[in-house]
Amino acid sequence: MIRIIAEIGSVHDGSFGNAIKLIESAAAAGADAVKFQTHIAEAESVASAPAPAYFSDEPRLAYFKRTSFTMDQWRRLADHAASCGVTFLSSPFSLEAVDLLEELGIAVYKIPSGEVSNIPLLERIAQTGKPVLLSSGMSSWEELDLAVATLRSYCETTVMQCSSAYPCPPERVGLNVMKEMAKRYGLPVGYSDHTMGLAAPLAAAALGATVVEKHFTFSRQMYGSDAKHSMEPGEFKQMVTALREVWTMLDNPVSKSDTAPYAEMKRIFEKSVVAGRAIALGEIITAEALAFKKPGDGIPAREYRRLVGRKAKRQLLLDQQISEEDLL
Repeated sequence: MIRIIAEIGSVHDGSFGNAIKLIESAAAAGADAVKFQTHIAEAESVASAPAPAYFSDEPRLAYFKRTSFTMDQWRRLADHAASCGVTFLSSPFSLEAVDLLEELGIAVYKIPSGEVSNIPLLERIAQTGKPVLLSSGMSSWEELDLAVATLRSYCETTVMQCSSAYPCPPERVGLNVMKEMAKRYGLPVGYSDHTMGLAAPLAAAALGATVVEKHFTFSRQMYGSDAKHSMEPGEFKQMVTALREVWTMLDNPVSKSDTAPYAEMKRIFEKSVVAGRAIALGEIITAEALAFKKPGDGIPAREYRRLVGRKAKRQLLLDQQISEEDLL
């Protein structure tokens, strides 16, 4: 089951060796899946396409060409992910990229935010019938409605809340949108994170996210479009541990009526009714004659009223725990 995705994207910067090591590092940090981006430059972008403000160090088309892999390299990356025990994912950015990933035998598709309105791409993915993680990102409800309608009849679909801001400030995380998506579509929901910490992923999990995606890097000092907005291995491992704890809590509801797990704690910490002073044989018990002290293995303090007005069957000493056998 995929719950935690390490988004490697293009942070490898075109280095096959870095890509291999990023897979290994993400697996060691506890990821269930590693996700790349499959860019075929000429198939997805014209030469004059602008670069995003957060990464304008080189022309977009040149960047995609420089950081792309051959089919053989993609196969080796997918095989290496399998050998590391993680699922291999990659987001396609063109119809040709879908064809490449189909040839690769990818099992699950992750649709990036910028492709939500690319209905030809979604229709091609729908034809595969494979599970889809649909990132909502920059799309409006109208655009997302059409995307979901295109996919859901053919593919097991999880809709993921995502804010297309790098980095994303807390006030733009939009966890309310994730909850609304669950109601609107009646589908599993997830969260793709662009914040700099782990608060948002944990909050998303607590609010119902079944899958969480987080950008992953060796170091935020690496060159590239995503490294400075990503989590380093130690941080990612902490997030994984915390997320799994949150899901364990949610997967194991506790009955407040079942006090059996606390039997010994109740005996040690709760109070029983005891004699607050010496009580004579035949004396009528008053509230003033009672005290409430540990341990809690006698008549519970909450039941003291049922003792008031009854007669002592025998003499009771100070601090003696009172039982039913002591009273008439």
